[in-house]
Amino acid sequence: MSPGILTDPLFWAVAIPAVVLTGISKGGLGGSAGGVATPLIALTISPAQGAAIMLPVLCAMDVAGIRAYFGRWDRRLMRIILPAGLLGTAIGTLTFRHLDDNWIRILLGVIALGFLAYNLYPRSAPRRKPSDGEGWFWSTLAGFTSFVSHTGSPPLLVYMLPQKLDKVVFISTLLVFFAALNYAKIVPYWWLGLLDLRNLATSLLLIPVGIAGTYLGVWLQTRIDTAWFYRIVHALLLFTGSKLLYDGITQL
Repeated sequence: MSPGILTDPLFWAVAIPAVVLTGISKGGLGGSAGGVATPLIALTISPAQGAAIMLPVLCAMDVAGIRAYFGRWDRRLMRIILPAGLLGTAIGTLTFRHLDDNWIRILLGVIALGFLAYNLYPRSAPRRKPSDGEGWFWSTLAGFTSFVSHTGSPPLLVYMLPQKLDKVVFISTLLVFFAALNYAKIVPYWWLGLLDLRNLATSLLLIPVGIAGTYLGVWLQTRIDTAWFYRIVHALLLFTGSKLLYDGITQL
């Protein structure tokens, strides 16, 4: 493939705000809304190529985020979620070649709409803390969906939100988890042929956007109206999830 960057204006019109939103989420919300980027980008290019372009950007953003929150993660939870997430990454590596683009679109759509429904469904009683076994299940699933499409947040949050962690500990724990997974994906993505020169060149142009978004998220952490941020993310998830699910099903 040509080493030149992607030139489709629609891709850049979608990718730049998607990367900024991801950076803000990583810097101020622990990446808990960062799963919107790849589904958005998958509206303009194949999901596999979108995941490949996002990986170097995410790795760069992870460095910026960890520097801001270093050493504040929950070590007990990390002993559960990190090995399970790496197991999910290994499963993703072994199964990725067998996944058709349209099935990935369907998966992305289901994850986006499922996460939206999970967050908006009213609950009258407080959620109990999940068991360690549930932590392994949800974290393994997060590792798999993170490998396929960088959408590991929804499954992981099913386990993490009921823990009721301090905000900074919560953000730091999610940042370290996804940073470890993102760097663990580099060799498998290269082995699968996803990190070609064109994708890498496109990633390089998006990295400064992502880093700026991360530091913007750190700055906004105590200033941002989190409710409004999530309203924007939820609206994007509703649109992109519905569109990807429709496209995947109709093109099978």
